[in-house]
Amino acid sequence: MGRIARREVLKAASAAAGTAVLGTAGHAAAAPVPLRRSTAADDFPQPQVRRSRDGLLATQLDVRFAHNDIPGVGPVWTRTYDGTIPGPTLRVRPGERLEIAQVNGLPPNELRPPADTNTPHHLNSFNLHTHGLHVDPSGTADNVFREFPPAAAPGLPAPVHHSRIDIPDDHPAGTFWYHPHHHGSTAVQILGGMAGVIIIEGDVDRVPEIAAARDVTVCVSELKLAHGQVPDVTSEHVLPRTPSTFLVNGKLNPTITLESGEVQRWRLVNAGGVTVLRVTLDDHPLHRIAQDGITLEKPTAESTVTLPMGGRADILVRGGKPGTYRLTSAGVPHPLMTAVVTEPRHAPMGLPQTLPGRRTALPEPGGRRHLDFRTYDNVFTGAFTSAFRILGTGETPHADPSAGVGDRRWGRFDPHFVNHTVRLGDVEEWVLKNSSRHDIHPFHMHTNHFLVMSVNGQPLHPPVWRDTVGIRQGGEVVIRVRFQDFTGRSVVHCHNLRHGDQGMMQVIEYTR
Repeated sequence: MGRIARREVLKAASAAAGTAVLGTAGHAAAAPVPLRRSTAADDFPQPQVRRSRDGLLATQLDVRFAHNDIPGVGPVWTRTYDGTIPGPTLRVRPGERLEIAQVNGLPPNELRPPADTNTPHHLNSFNLHTHGLHVDPSGTADNVFREFPPAAAPGLPAPVHHSRIDIPDDHPAGTFWYHPHHHGSTAVQILGGMAGVIIIEGDVDRVPEIAAARDVTVCVSELKLAHGQVPDVTSEHVLPRTPSTFLVNGKLNPTITLESGEVQRWRLVNAGGVTVLRVTLDDHPLHRIAQDGITLEKPTAESTVTLPMGGRADILVRGGKPGTYRLTSAGVPHPLMTAVVTEPRHAPMGLPQTLPGRRTALPEPGGRRHLDFRTYDNVFTGAFTSAFRILGTGETPHADPSAGVGDRRWGRFDPHFVNHTVRLGDVEEWVLKNSSRHDIHPFHMHTNHFLVMSVNGQPLHPPVWRDTVGIRQGGEVVIRVRFQDFTGRSVVHCHNLRHGDQGMMQVIEYTR
């Protein structure tokens, strides 16, 4: 059956089934679930939402510098989608299509790119990465090797660049996000707030307790601001020495309201580029129901949810005693947001006991690869003083890294060199090691999710599906992955985005 035909069958089946879908899902909790939906009203900001219609979400994103006057921060002048931080939230369903026209209204680029492409450059070029989506990595879809340049000279019309992304019929429902991924300009653009959320609607949304909950996007942007602007990257130390400003949906410490006993679904997105978030809510457990867009098989109650750069988690929060509570993260000097719990006006809402999650198992791997994330100091002459590299399977390290800094064996990112060739259907195990002394390196694989099997030698029971996982200094993470559905070239890289821009990235090619 062709894809279009299958879409029509799914739509007809859904319409015919109506509420019967819930009755056959097998995920109802023992506790009664109120029929009402959460109706709490407050001034908590939400990004603009754009929804698909008749199987298509066709939209335009206007990229240019914009002013945002943020209370508590001041006027901010950064690159944005449609003038807001973050950009609009895109909602689609499995089997539908995203068509995005992207206007590059940014100023012309510098005239000459640097001789070393692992030096930040072309800061006003971008492209589109749909982070976490299992979609085609080639052509006009999730292709990070494309470049969307601005006009070549002032006064010329802003060029329009088009992306078309087909969401597979069986794509998991969950929380994802989009951001630019042009090598050399990614960090500067995202650290100005150029990002937005993608929501795939589906089975988990029909679980009664989740359907009854208020659905809240919590997109955390990390801005690097000096005098209201993101500084140009003229040396490796500029961004690390610039303090971070953390916003939730473009606001500094906004306030959300919920009743005592009310359940809300918070879609947490770490849309920052350089800081790991370890999120806690005063005196409240966080009931995690999904990680990186993949639904769990049952909720897990946790005191802290860790989000590496690019990571997401869907959590359920049930209001406790009336009062004021802070959502905080270690290393962030202020609350991310504040929750005000009011007196109850309705019966307590239920929490689900089981979820329509993806099974956390893969066959035994047929191959193994080793990747080593390393930071080398003082191997460049000139403005940049550090090199961020990934050493991969088949590479032979030398005793002196400076001897091989121009060699692909030393992890120097070359978009024309394929580091990993893999076959569809194969299952592999990758051992990820962080030999750096100072940095956490979040590993991100495009196109395919992976199972985290162990962390620092400790097996996970059960393993956890991720598309981004942090590797601590001196640590090791073992993942297992099956390459599915799509051929073409993409990348694996460190999602500390200044590291990626400076070379901590490799090319992976999916083949038949």
